Amino acid sequence: MKKVLFVASMLVCTMVHAQHAVTSYSVGKTTGDLPYMEYGLGDDRLGGAKMTYLDTNVLVRVVDSVKDDYEVQLSRSRFAYLPKSSVVFDSVRHIKPYYLTGSCKVYGDSLYDYVNVLLDEKLPYTSIQQINPSRIVVDIFGATSNTNWITQLSTAKEIKNTWYEQVDNDVFRLIIELKHPQHWGHTIYYDRNKLVIRVKQQPANERWGKLKIAIDAGHGGANRGAEGVTSKILEKDYTLLFAQQLEQVLKKKGFDVFMTRNNDTTLDMIERVYMLREYQPDVLLSLHLNSAGNDTVKGTSTYYRYIGFRPLTQSVMKRMLQTGLSEFGNVGNFNFALSGPTDYPNCLTEIAFLSNVDDEKKVLDAGFRKKVANQIYLGLNDWLATNGIIVPKPSPQKAKKTKNKTS
Repeated sequence: MKKVLFVASMLVCTMVHAQHAVTSYSVGKTTGDLPYMEYGLGDDRLGGAKMTYLDTNVLVRVVDSVKDDYEVQLSRSRFAYLPKSSVVFDSVRHIKPYYLTGSCKVYGDSLYDYVNVLLDEKLPYTSIQQINPSRIVVDIFGATSNTNWITQLSTAKEIKNTWYEQVDNDVFRLIIELKHPQHWGHTIYYDRNKLVIRVKQQPANERWGKLKIAIDAGHGGANRGAEGVTSKILEKDYTLLFAQQLEQVLKKKGFDVFMTRNNDTTLDMIERVYMLREYQPDVLLSLHLNSAGNDTVKGTSTYYRYIGFRPLTQSVMKRMLQTGLSEFGNVGNFNFALSGPTDYPNCLTEIAFLSNVDDEKKVLDAGFRKKVANQIYLGLNDWLATNGIIVPKPSPQKAKKTKNKTS
C-alpha cells in the first residue's frame, strides 16, 4: 500500500512539474556575445559545466529564474540554464505547439562541407563529437521531423553519410558521419530559417604549408596569472616568451602563424575567441603555466574539451615528457573558454608549475624555453603525420645552402 501511494504521489509531482513547464513560461531569445547553455547550477573557478554555445536570436522558453541564470525548457524532458545577460524577453514571438523540420542538403566548397536543415523557427541545439567512427551528433530541441529527403552532392568531401532520428517527440537528432578519423572542427549557426552545420574538411597533404596555426599566450595585461614561488616572475610574461619562441619555430617550418597577443596587453576571452573566428585557424595552441597550493606538485599537462580533439593533446603531451618534466596528465572535458569552440582542434599546454621550485628553474632557463617550443612543434608534426599530412624536410641542397650561409 505504501509503495502504491509513493508511486501515485510521484506521478502527481511529475504531472504538476510538466504542467508548470508547459503553461508557465516567458518567451525569450539569445543575445549578446557568445551565449551559452549550462547543464546545471554547479560552479567553480572556470564557471558552470557548459552544454553548448548558441547563435543569437535563438528562441528559448524561460521557466524559472535562479540567481544569475534563467532555467530554460529545451524539450518536454530536457532543461538547461542560460546566463541572464544572454537572454532578452520577446513579447512579439510566441512558442507554437510544435515546429517542423524540412528538407536537408549536404554539399561542400574548397574548405568546408555544409549540412542545411530547414526549420520553422530558430530553435536551441546541442552538438557532440563521437569517435570510432567519427561523427557529429546535433540535437535540435522542439523540432519534429517533416524531413522526407536529404540531398547530398558530390562536392561534399568530408561528410560520408547524413541521417536523422526522432529520439523524442520534440527532439530531432541529426547524425553526420565523417570520412576521416580526425575531427577538424565544426560550426553551427542560423542562416535565416536554415540551421547550418559547417564541417571543416581534412586539409589535403599539399596544403601543409598553408596550415594556419594560432598561438595564444595565456593571460596578459591586468590578468597576471600565476607567480613564481621564489623568483616572483609572472605567468603572463613567460607565457608570452614561450609563445614567441614557438612562433619562431613554426614560421621557420613554413606555417602561417597568428598570435592572439604579441605584448603585455589585456584581452578577455570573448575578444580572443572573436579574433580566432576571424583568423579561422586550422589548429589552436594555448600556452599556460600552472600553480598549486602544494609546492611538491609539478609536471606538465595538456587539456582538451571535446573527445575528437584529444589526439592532438596526446601527441603534444608525449613530446613534452621528453623535456624531463614529470607527467601531470592529459585532461579532458576541460571547461576553459578557449577550449570551448568546436571550430578547430585545440590543445592547451600547462607547461610546468611555477609553484614548484624545480619546475620554476626550468621555466627561467632560455634554453628550456627553446626546447619546449621545439617539442610542441614535434607533437603537432606527429599528429599531422598520423592524419596523412607530412611536413616535408628541407632538401639536402637547401640545407647545405643554409649551412654555408650560417658558417
